[in-house]
Amino acid sequence: MNRHESMLRIAANSDISVLLLGESGSGKEVAARFIHEHSQRAGGPFVALNCGAIARGLAESILEGHRKGAFTGAGEERAGLVRSAEGGTLFLDEIGEMPLETQCKLLRILQERTVMPLGCYESVPVNFRLVCATNRDLRSEIAAGRFREDLFFRLNVFPVKIPPLREREDFERIVHELWRDINGASARMLNPYEMALLRKKPWPGNVRQLKNVLQRFSLLQSYGVTLSKVMDEEFGEAPLPPKEAGIVAPHRTGAPEHLMMGGFRNFEFAYERVCDRCGERGGERVAERARRYAASPEWNLICTELAKNEGNRSVTAQKLGISRGCLNYQIKKHSS
Repeated sequence: MNRHESMLRIAANSDISVLLLGESGSGKEVAARFIHEHSQRAGGPFVALNCGAIARGLAESILEGHRKGAFTGAGEERAGLVRSAEGGTLFLDEIGEMPLETQCKLLRILQERTVMPLGCYESVPVNFRLVCATNRDLRSEIAAGRFREDLFFRLNVFPVKIPPLREREDFERIVHELWRDINGASARMLNPYEMALLRKKPWPGNVRQLKNVLQRFSLLQSYGVTLSKVMDEEFGEAPLPPKEAGIVAPHRTGAPEHLMMGGFRNFEFAYERVCDRCGERGGERVAERARRYAASPEWNLICTELAKNEGNRSVTAQKLGISRGCLNYQIKKHSS
């Protein structure tokens, strides 16, 4: 077990505040959910908020809620995120981006363990577990006057550093789990050469970037586009030669030679070559599939298909030629 996983399990056994530190895309929200799901509060709600998305002037309403008629447009009562996390976990992502005036409100909530919804004159007690995450150096933010020192000491009770992907000892396990999530448990395993290609890269976008690459490869592999070409496009450099990886690249039977590794300068050219062969493989139907597989589906295409299928995600995923899990990921990504 990795050190940070041990720390997460220790944190889950308590009810103290946890501060997750790590680069963007390193899996801090996954870690927060792990803490929640392995804690005594697992039966309660897990409420997440990206602090960088808090609109100025709405912080009180978002965190503490409001009564009906408390302000213009308040047509109904809202509990607010803090009360919504009652008995569970409140996860504040990118806490370093929280505006100073909102930091004051959060500090009061943590000190008093109460909220005062807009339009109310009495405090309401709350019971929740706080987990925060940031990719910023909060001590530097304090020195720059952008973060309150007293709030930092409230949050920094049990800090856990989430290592970047390039430093993870369980890299292969992460890759296999992501691959199964994208393609299903019955999907073929990535071969040693493909795993070597993935391990050689620095992954500045961490797990999020790795998942994007695997999703793209999953969509394109049926047209003979190799992982090395996907990696070439992602990192803007020549693919790693098999000999440099120390592994013999497997021979891929059944794929046209012009689609084999190194055969395309870019995916746009790949798309054109696939379309050139559409007449041999079924005409317009294959052309449409080529357009969909030549890159990850664009959000407007996903929205169009969802509308056509009246919001049915299973049918939409089938029409787009992607897994339902991939579709759910895209919807969540563009809704957050």
